[in-house]
Amino acid sequence: MRAGRRGRRTDPRGHWFLVAIAALLTTGALLLNGFAHNVVGETHAPPAAGEERSAELDQVRSGGPVVNASGPRPRSLRSAARTVALTFDDGPDPKWTPRILDVLRRHGAKATFFVVGAHVAEHPGLTRRILAEGHELGSHTYTHADLAGTAPWRTRLEMSLTQKVLAGTTGVHTRLARLPYSSSPSAVGSAQLAAMRALGDEGYLVALTDLDSRDWSRPAVARMVADTLPHRGRGAVVMFHDAGGDRSRTLAAVDALLDALDRKGYAATTLTKAVGLPSAHTPAGGGERVIGGALAAAQRISAAFTGSLGWILSAAGVLTLARLAFFVSLAWVHARRTRRRRPENTPRRRRDRAPVWPAPPPVSVIVPAYNEEAGIEATVRSLVTTDYPGQVEVLVVDDGSSDRTAEIAASLGLPGVRVIRQPNGGKPSALNTGIAEAAHDILVMVDGDTVFEPSTIGNLVQPLADPSVGAVSGNTKVGNRRGMVGRWQHIEYVIGFNLDRRAFDLLGCMATVPGAIGAFRRQALLSAGGVSLDTLAEDTDLTMAICRAGWRVVYEERARAWTEAPTSLRQLWRQRYRWCYGTLQAMWKHRGAVLERGPFGRRCLGYLTLFQVILPLLAPVVDIMAVYSVAVADPLPVVAVWAGFVTAQALSGWYALRLDGERASALWVLPLQQFVYRQLMYLVVIQSVATAVLGVRLRWHTVRREGTFSTSKNLENVPGDVEPVFAEAPSKR
Repeated sequence: MRAGRRGRRTDPRGHWFLVAIAALLTTGALLLNGFAHNVVGETHAPPAAGEERSAELDQVRSGGPVVNASGPRPRSLRSAARTVALTFDDGPDPKWTPRILDVLRRHGAKATFFVVGAHVAEHPGLTRRILAEGHELGSHTYTHADLAGTAPWRTRLEMSLTQKVLAGTTGVHTRLARLPYSSSPSAVGSAQLAAMRALGDEGYLVALTDLDSRDWSRPAVARMVADTLPHRGRGAVVMFHDAGGDRSRTLAAVDALLDALDRKGYAATTLTKAVGLPSAHTPAGGGERVIGGALAAAQRISAAFTGSLGWILSAAGVLTLARLAFFVSLAWVHARRTRRRRPENTPRRRRDRAPVWPAPPPVSVIVPAYNEEAGIEATVRSLVTTDYPGQVEVLVVDDGSSDRTAEIAASLGLPGVRVIRQPNGGKPSALNTGIAEAAHDILVMVDGDTVFEPSTIGNLVQPLADPSVGAVSGNTKVGNRRGMVGRWQHIEYVIGFNLDRRAFDLLGCMATVPGAIGAFRRQALLSAGGVSLDTLAEDTDLTMAICRAGWRVVYEERARAWTEAPTSLRQLWRQRYRWCYGTLQAMWKHRGAVLERGPFGRRCLGYLTLFQVILPLLAPVVDIMAVYSVAVADPLPVVAVWAGFVTAQALSGWYALRLDGERASALWVLPLQQFVYRQLMYLVVIQSVATAVLGVRLRWHTVRREGTFSTSKNLENVPGDVEPVFAEAPSKR
């Protein structure tokens, strides 16, 4: 797409619906995974039985371990003599359940597994193995929630989801249930009795236990065997666990118990057989199987998504911190090397001296301008009042402005200033016109809303004394930084732009010489084919082309230009949308550089792809994860991680501000930047990527100028440390 080409605006809008759907699916996956692992919900610790007394409680406490609480009065059953019903709670577990099944098969024993529905969904094959080997399934709720402390709707939900997932994975339902945190009938309290009645009304038989191994407390194997071995030929329901931690002692205790039962002539069987009831399994309908299969698949997908997301976000965090540390280190090296190589310094070795011009070369300054009447006078005057000793030609190329830009520039009557008018063709067209009309081979490009310091031109063209340097990036500063949006951009320019450019200078992979301030050798521009109209980021496109042509592109922090930044979030959005979309265009246009020799392609394009595209696309998920973790888990780790990142950014920001001679007090807005500005920037990336993928034609987005540097009134809005820049400028018209 050509930046200067006119066409119908077709900015995409429907993709925001897709973004919302993706956010909802991400949130849904996190909530489902959290619910399945008992993170979401109002689960409470089990209440103690205490001294509660009632006729129903007395009847349950004095009865057997299998309770039917559906009638007016609870009824219970006991195991037959010399019959043990082995029961296992909390599974299936991929590590311990198979080993327990192997022990049971070796002894020819059967058991009842009270499974957690979420674990069934995660391990459907293991659940089917339990059923295929003749064992029995019971419900232990979907999330191991304490039904004695949950609302009725939650109890129904827990049991219903478990039945559905059993239907989807095994094709059966079960009539058996066991309350999490329950034990023997003597420990039943009124809250548990109420939960048992609710289950009874749903058609469940509630299983308690006669002998509890208490293996969750990890007693000795001999103790567990002694506690679970019936005496005097009595039958018993025995409770173990096949999940929830290290079950190596449980495994050994089950093996030893079965040996002891064999010696004493006991039979180890399922719970329903032990109490003389038919099988607890009933066939599930086709609809239930489909719904259950979908539920199990959704949970597995959410678990895989959450797990992979955790790894991805960890990697992103490590990469972000590593990038900060690496770039700060490179900036330190760059600062030391730059100070050592400056011509005014006296190096110990001659070869450390930077090349210098034998005489100041003449310079042509090109100012492309479209509707810049608010600031064009300040821009031109700052260029004319330079202290550069060589000849300076200023070309103001009016690109079909509909305001008084050209008239104001021409009326100044300043020496060396020429105004060129042309029909509107876009900024690249205006720059190419200026290049063609320029009288000199050293070309400086500056935006119409930017002012130079008196020393800027001299500092900017100095690195071009090295014949291998084709372009020089200057140091762009935000002039209107009094408002919050301006302060955020000031921080971004210093940390995100200028700190990076120091690193890119050392790595030989400068991505952008900003349109606000840059110097070029005419030969480098010609080798790159001039300023292309192919993208909306003509400065990035041009810089990449110059690098691919074999020229060095360097950064000169002393060459400072003060630019007017957008003053509202809407204006900022328009500007960054164009920048980001244009950068994507430039990356795609120069993708072949990855296969070329030299460091530029792999370093620059790889960095931009990872840190300017992929990580920002993941940023919304980071925020969703943070909000989710604060809402349903311990917020302290999230706050600690966030504080750590902000601290790391603050430290790097302090150093970047120090390198630029800026006040560190500007960092107070950095924490606030994480809650508005950051989200705006990653939404810009999402919008830009969607626009690029959909192949939508994007027009040039203009930003309304406030005229920050045009009047003395507006100069009052410039920070105090910026005002000396304009002290030597002529009075404004």
